[in-house]
Amino acid sequence: MPELPEVETIRRKLAPHVEGRRIDSFEVPDARWCAPAAPQELADALVGRRVVEVGRRGKYFDVELAGEVHLVMHLRMTGNLLLIPPGDGEERPYARVRIGLDDGATVLFTDPRRFGTGLVLLGDAARDEYFAARLGVEPLSPDFTPALLRELARGRRSPVKAFLLSQERIAGVGNIYADEALFRARIHPLRPVGTLRTAQIEALHRAVIESLEAGIDARGASIDDFRHPDGARGSFQDRFLVHRREGEPCPNCATTIVKLRAAGRGTYVCPRCQRRPRGA
Repeated sequence: MPELPEVETIRRKLAPHVEGRRIDSFEVPDARWCAPAAPQELADALVGRRVVEVGRRGKYFDVELAGEVHLVMHLRMTGNLLLIPPGDGEERPYARVRIGLDDGATVLFTDPRRFGTGLVLLGDAARDEYFAARLGVEPLSPDFTPALLRELARGRRSPVKAFLLSQERIAGVGNIYADEALFRARIHPLRPVGTLRTAQIEALHRAVIESLEAGIDARGASIDDFRHPDGARGSFQDRFLVHRREGEPCPNCATTIVKLRAAGRGTYVCPRCQRRPRGA
């Protein structure tokens, strides 16, 4: 699933080509994408409006249009946003949404598994309420501090990996970046988050930021379906410290990296650098 760095990479590459442009057409060949709203409802709200800003909140895109109209999209497991230049008539597979711009370019939402979603929210207040009900702090914002992380973790018995994956606490972190952050912080993913000491909280805070920034610097990880709007691949998969490196040596101590299950997800750890807690 595309995580914060992948969504941010798409946003940065798409924004210069979309901001300021008028939406001239909006087609939803797969009505499941916007259900229960009908595709025509979205088209009626969007067509004719100019794009003010292509934003991001966690793993969501927030495309703001004139008049405080927001097109909110989530890629889910296999979604992508592709920018098709004017005059390019090549058909792309798995197109779920086609957004025609006034310069002749098209933004395609492609999605082989059809889990991606989109909706229109009218007014900034409606947008803010929608995100507030689903998402916690942005980990690359000034609001994400060691003190806040300590407060969010206080008294919780859930494994730290499950805590990191919980979007209503920290927005945008998924399986890849949780593994990478926990390795950097030298914390086992099954450790109850409420038992982390102050030094571990501070290390985890730094590690989350460092892992996300490294992913953005590498323009995302293309393990499966993720691509940039121009079809290019990210390169963070070539820089993984532990994720998907089962059987390979740890970059710190050369101990063999192992795979286990944590929070229902395949999870990669160094058993020496990340000591398993008792009873876990």
